[in-house]
Amino acid sequence: MRSPNSFARFAVLAALAVAALPCLAGEVAVLRNGFSIRHERRQVVGDVTRLYVTADGSSFVDVPTAEIEHFEAAPDLAATTSASGTPAAANPVSHTSPFARGVTHAPPVLDLNEVVTSASGRYRLDPDLVNSVIKAESGFNSHAVSRKGAQGLMQLMPGTASQLGVPNAFDPQANVEGGTKYLRELLERYNFDIVKALAAYNAGPQRVEQFGGVPPFYETRAYVARVVKDFNKKKMAQQKGITSSAAKSAPAKQSAKPSTGARKPQSSDLVQAKVNSGQTHE
Repeated sequence: MRSPNSFARFAVLAALAVAALPCLAGEVAVLRNGFSIRHERRQVVGDVTRLYVTADGSSFVDVPTAEIEHFEAAPDLAATTSASGTPAAANPVSHTSPFARGVTHAPPVLDLNEVVTSASGRYRLDPDLVNSVIKAESGFNSHAVSRKGAQGLMQLMPGTASQLGVPNAFDPQANVEGGTKYLRELLERYNFDIVKALAAYNAGPQRVEQFGGVPPFYETRAYVARVVKDFNKKKMAQQKGITSSAAKSAPAKQSAKPSTGARKPQSSDLVQAKVNSGQTHE
């Protein structure tokens, strides 16, 4: 028979083992800036918390752990839809109910993943690219202000924000909408050369045209490399998930066949290679 001390030690070890595991499904991360990010699971990686927004782990967002206020259980999606089919959050109650005086209902928290996905779809951009830009620009801090005066999540300069029709750059939804639109315009301007578009987003189109490419500024080159590295990391994770799924679904008799090589290159892969090669020389 085990002693009480043995059981106590076992309980402590079990608790530590559970704590070491990544948290699984059904959570919402509420950030200090008012955003929330619904995710399937999370994992702490250094000073960031990786939020996996898809069940297979192919898409994720790295958020500075210090920017996370707390975690909540994710609401049932079915329960948040009204009888008319309209999401309940679309009709928020933001006034004080006469039947509950003194109790004010807080406005719904914006879901950053939904905001980015919506804006990216509108301007035909990869949401992962937009998320990588937000991470590099502000670290998901909607109140961030740079030394030069750039504001909000995607760090819009006041003049640029005005041209894009963003009256308040600290409004997270408007900021992401304007920043995504601007990024799309830059991509079109440089024939979808992501390196030049990102350099122009950071240093301005005039500088890119002046130097015929990425300006020889450490800040700009480090910025482009940082966005590209984060974006490529997401794409590699997605490809790994696709390859893993394909391997699991392949017939057993085919498992002994020698590999014929990598899959047919996609346009996104060619862009990534172009981006990476653009960072190898000063």
